[in-house]
Amino acid sequence: RLALPFQMSAALKEGRVTPTELCQRCLALIRSTRFLNAYITVAEETAFKQAEESEKRYKRGQPLGELDGIPIAVKDNFNTAGIETTCASNMLKGYISPYNATVVQKLLDQGAVLLGKTNLDEFAMGSGSTDGVFGPVRNPWSYSRQYKEKCVPKSDSEPENSNWVITGGSSGGSAAAVSAFTCFAALGSDTGGSTRNPAAHCGVVGLKPTYGLISRHGLIPLVNSMDVPGILTRCVDDAAVVLGSLAGHDPKDSTTVQDIFQPFALPSLTDVSKLSIGIPKEYHVPGLSSEILAVWSKAADLFKNAGAKVIEVSLPHTCYSIVCYHVLCTAEVASNMARFDGLEYGHRSDMNESTESMYAATRREGFSDVVRGRILSGNYFLLKQNYEDYFVKAQKVRRLIANDFVKVFGSGIDVLLTPTTLSDAIPYMEFIKEDNRTRSTQDDILTQAANMAGLPAVSIPTALSQRGLPIGLQFIGRSFQEKQLLTVAKWFEKQVKFPVIQLEEVKKWDDGVLQHQKSASFS
Repeated sequence: RLALPFQMSAALKEGRVTPTELCQRCLALIRSTRFLNAYITVAEETAFKQAEESEKRYKRGQPLGELDGIPIAVKDNFNTAGIETTCASNMLKGYISPYNATVVQKLLDQGAVLLGKTNLDEFAMGSGSTDGVFGPVRNPWSYSRQYKEKCVPKSDSEPENSNWVITGGSSGGSAAAVSAFTCFAALGSDTGGSTRNPAAHCGVVGLKPTYGLISRHGLIPLVNSMDVPGILTRCVDDAAVVLGSLAGHDPKDSTTVQDIFQPFALPSLTDVSKLSIGIPKEYHVPGLSSEILAVWSKAADLFKNAGAKVIEVSLPHTCYSIVCYHVLCTAEVASNMARFDGLEYGHRSDMNESTESMYAATRREGFSDVVRGRILSGNYFLLKQNYEDYFVKAQKVRRLIANDFVKVFGSGIDVLLTPTTLSDAIPYMEFIKEDNRTRSTQDDILTQAANMAGLPAVSIPTALSQRGLPIGLQFIGRSFQEKQLLTVAKWFEKQVKFPVIQLEEVKKWDDGVLQHQKSASFS
């Protein structure tokens, strides 16, 4: 099994592997898995320079922290100085930011090696990572032995490689990058489930921290009141390590909390008898597959049999949450997208008949139909005659949804256990039969309420479906109680023993690289 960052950190300190070797191996794997389309930009030169600097620090015996020399990837909606930031759009294609997002800077300050920028839905609007201008991301599990053994082509005429499945979105590139072993941790963003959804589909851990715990400065905004930088790793301990590096107040983001954040190591929970696990009955939604329901029930039984209290709870306003989310999301999108006018940065149309025509042509050429559709919806909800009926009412419903969680946690529940997605990952050809808005409405239904309430949530890979694809379950915690949430998640992770992906296709593309990665020095 490939090593995890906390194991890798020990290997680096002991000199069993060097940062430059590690960087070279990851870059070789990125090249051999190019067909996944997980990366938009690979910063080979920069990464190698960072790895060399890290190596010098290790030789001096002065590593900067646990992440020093660890290869990471960043979703392409975080600003990175000197590296293109596109948001998978024509509008920002070629744009190079003059500064780093706070989270990127914090990782670099810890000595992490930035391999590149990962693919996404354009401006993070989507739930499949299929709608960016650089093409869709392929789920690494499409090429796993587990899936291939179960997947039978529907007809003889159907080509074998047409069965590939989506990663989920919008942080699909980051999830695929971690899942395919091309990096050890990746940043995503999470507005309505964009980190947890692809984590569930790609069999990795996806953490959405409490709103305000991590700085949004330098994250190109989608919905300011819900956006949170997300963390994707291969185990819960690693998510805690990365969280410790990123959390805390940022003077450049007034929405971050003032309290000093103390990084924590997760304890190994042995006794769960004092835990109360809530099962929200409203999350048994229409469209939830029988397979996911069975895994959810089995997980609840796992806690019950270990001595925890498992209690059915009610979040009565859940049924309104997706509609409420859609109104608030599009309204804020309309406001945020107004900055892309062709004057200051990004694409500018050649149309020069008037300022107005240049604005209109720039936005028509720079935005996809999906983005333009959300802008139009948002502006409709914000019209003077509609503002009270839609936007203000949605804000009131949002408060009721947040209060539902407050009441449940106030009743003594420690953590909520829910599904993350309605089903396992579906084939790309099936996914694109529905439009982006319909898919997002379906796929965000189990995840967006945590964003509206600002609560921490984590998706944990739990089991493989009958088709050999990952199924994830979601834990939702109390506000700013990431330590408790991740401790419970770590216990659960240990119990379920989720299998390691067996990447047949990667072995075929570059057998030597993967075998080298699996060498004993990584254990």
